Amino acid sequence: MSDITNSELDRRTLLRRAAAVGLAATPAVGMLSACVGGGEEDTTDQATGTKSADNPLGVDPKAPIEIVIFDGGLGTKYATDVDTPLYNKKWPESKVAYSATQEISTTVQPRLNAGDAPDMINNSGAKMMDFGAIVAAGQAQDLTELYAAPSFDIPGKTVAETLVPGTAEWGSYTGKPYALNYSYTVFGLWHNATLFEKNGWALPATWAEFTALCDKIQAAGIVPFGYAGANAAYYMVRALLTSAGKIGTEQVLKDIDNLKPGAWTAPAVLEAAKAWGEIGKKYLDKSFLGLKHTEVQLQQNQDKVAFYPCGSWLENEQAKDTPPTFKYAVAPYPSVTTSDKLPAAAMNAAAGEIYFASSKGKNPRGGMEYLRVMLSKEAATEFTKLTKSLTVVLGAADGVELSPGLTSANAALTKAGKDVFMGYLFDTWYKKLGDESLSAVNDLMFKGGDAQKFCDRMEAASQALAKDSSVQKQIRS
Repeated sequence: MSDITNSELDRRTLLRRAAAVGLAATPAVGMLSACVGGGEEDTTDQATGTKSADNPLGVDPKAPIEIVIFDGGLGTKYATDVDTPLYNKKWPESKVAYSATQEISTTVQPRLNAGDAPDMINNSGAKMMDFGAIVAAGQAQDLTELYAAPSFDIPGKTVAETLVPGTAEWGSYTGKPYALNYSYTVFGLWHNATLFEKNGWALPATWAEFTALCDKIQAAGIVPFGYAGANAAYYMVRALLTSAGKIGTEQVLKDIDNLKPGAWTAPAVLEAAKAWGEIGKKYLDKSFLGLKHTEVQLQQNQDKVAFYPCGSWLENEQAKDTPPTFKYAVAPYPSVTTSDKLPAAAMNAAAGEIYFASSKGKNPRGGMEYLRVMLSKEAATEFTKLTKSLTVVLGAADGVELSPGLTSANAALTKAGKDVFMGYLFDTWYKKLGDESLSAVNDLMFKGGDAQKFCDRMEAASQALAKDSSVQKQIRS
C-alpha cells in the first residue's frame, strides 16, 4: 500500500472537495418556513463556569458530563481512548460518564422527552432519532459559540477556521448550527480489489459494462451485488439517488429535499430506479432482505458477494472479520445512460455522522466543550487512524498512513475532481419520508417492484408531507 501524505490531503485538496460538494458556497441548509417551537430553555440547574481565554465556553470545571456514542461502523475507541482522555486532561475534576448503544432512539429519545438528557449525543444508525424534531422541540444546543470559540489546539484560529468550509451551515436549522457532521464519508461500490485483480475484472464505467461484469461474477458462483434489507436499505436509497444525481445533476436531489412537486417522478429518478430495479431482479440474493448489514458484509469478506453499496466506514466496521488478503476499494456508481450530465467518475461524498449537545441536559456547555475537543487536530488525527475515516478538520490526516480502503477513496475523489457532490438531506429533515424510502427501495430491489411504482409511491409520500402544515419545512438552495 502506498502512503498518502501531506501533499495529497492538504488544505487545498479539502477546500476543493468542499467547494465541489457545495459546502464552500452559500449555506446548503436554508431557513425553516416557521420558527422552531419549544420556547426559552430553563437553565436554572445547568452547570456554568466563568468564561476566560482558557475556558471560552464557560464550562464548570467540576461539573460531570455524560456522553452517548453510537456503536456502529466507526466503533467507539475514538471516544473512550482519545476524546474522553483529552477532555479529562483539560478538565481533570470533571467526571465523564460514557455509554454506547446501537439503538440511539430507544436509549436516548425517552430521556430527552423526560428532561433527563445526556450532554453530548452521537445520533446515528438505523435507529437514529428524528433530528429535525429534536431541533423543533428546542432540545439541541445552538453551536454558534462553539464555532466562534478558539480552536482547542490550533493557536490563532477559531474552531470554524479549522474546518472544511460550510461545516457549521451543513448542520444548521433555522439559520443556526445545531448539528456537528464530523465524519467525511465517501460512498460508492465497495469491493475486494484482490478478488477483482485475481479474476481480471475491470471496474465498470457504463451500465452495460456493469451488467456484463455482473454476469461474469455470477457465472463464477459469486453474488454480484448485495445489501442488507433488514437494516441497511439506506445504502440502497443512496446508491439509487446518487445515480439519479449523476443522470440529472444534484439539482434533482435538491428538488427532492425541497419537496418540489414531481421531484420523485422526474426522468432522472425514474431512469435510476429502472436500472437498479433490474440489478435487483437479476443479481441480488433475495435472502438478503432478512439479513442485517454485518451479515451481508461478512459474506463479502468471504468473497461470496462482489459489490456492496456503502460508505467509507465499512472498512473499519469489518476490521475484525477482514482476512489479510481482502483489500477494500471503492468505485463510482457507473453511468446509467449515455447522456448522464455528470461523468462516470463523479462521486458522492459528504460530511455526516451527527453529534450534538443537548440544550436541556445538566451540562450543555460541557457538551459543547466535548465537541470542541473532538474538533481538535489531535483528536481528529487519532479518529482517522482508529476509524479509517476522514473528518471535517482540515489537515488532520496529514502524514497519516491510510488504509487500503481510504487510500482508494481518496484516489476516487481526486479523479472525480470538481464532480464530487453532497447528495440529499430529506431523510434527515423528514424521518417519516426517509423511512418510506427504505421500504420502497426494498420493494423495488427484492420484490420485483417496478420503477414507476417506486417513483409514484415516493412522490405521493413527498407531497403528503408537503401539504402537512404540522411539519416544519426546510429549504435547500
